Amino acid sequence: MVLKLNSETSNQLRETREQILDRLKMCQRDCQHWDPDVPIIYVITPTYARPVQKAELTRLSQTLMLINNLHWIVIEDAPKKSMLVENLLARTTLNYTHLLSQTPQKYRRKGASRGVTQRNEALKWLRKNRSEKDKGVVYFADDDNTYSIQIFEEMRSTKEVSVWPVGLVGGLMVEKPLLNLTTGKVIGWNSVWRPDRPFPIDMAGFAINLGHIIRRSTAYFSFNVSGGFLESHILEQLTTKDHLEPKADNCTQVLVWHTRTEAPKLTEENKIKLRGLRSDAGMEV
Repeated sequence: MVLKLNSETSNQLRETREQILDRLKMCQRDCQHWDPDVPIIYVITPTYARPVQKAELTRLSQTLMLINNLHWIVIEDAPKKSMLVENLLARTTLNYTHLLSQTPQKYRRKGASRGVTQRNEALKWLRKNRSEKDKGVVYFADDDNTYSIQIFEEMRSTKEVSVWPVGLVGGLMVEKPLLNLTTGKVIGWNSVWRPDRPFPIDMAGFAINLGHIIRRSTAYFSFNVSGGFLESHILEQLTTKDHLEPKADNCTQVLVWHTRTEAPKLTEENKIKLRGLRSDAGMEV
């Protein structure tokens, strides 16, 4: 026998599910250890639907759950929020915010910068829901990178903008700031790819003080910059080279890597789809 739900019953079930998720989030927050004297790290992660999305977000969430005083802001590049991301977030023990911001069609082309509208949406949320008096740090963490838990403790004391090395990026084993050994100040980078960039640094290689980025209320990412210049564009609005704060033992340690998951080979899956079949029917992969 097949039961048919009318619209009123369907809405009630949806509301009940949302209430359960809200209670679960509140319970998770109560169970997590929070120290009011420790700055909160706001991790901003853009994401989009693809075969490895759940695997990437699962791996990152497992790392973030090891960090105290952390708030994960996940922004989907999609026309509506997905159950996959919603369910994954609900199963974590993290404080999180789930946002939505779809990239305009004219920027959804090969070679265009990814994550612009999503990171900007997160910045808008922070400026609306937090104040410059709140103690915190903002970090842009893509879902395909690999992070040591140590890097989060390193960035927590950021006063304006902090920097550190990033492994496996820019065609090098490590791309890193170069320091004046006497003053400890950043004097340049070892970058080979486009070293003329104002800040030749990867998105994973810096963090920003929460109050500082809230005060600089017009600082946003932009599509109107050349490829590889997203980081320079936002940092030019926030700081200067001589104000950068080196972390990771004076930039001598690699605590984050610009890894990328190999695209899965789904040739057989594509074949059975032609016959109207799916190996993941009724499953979330």
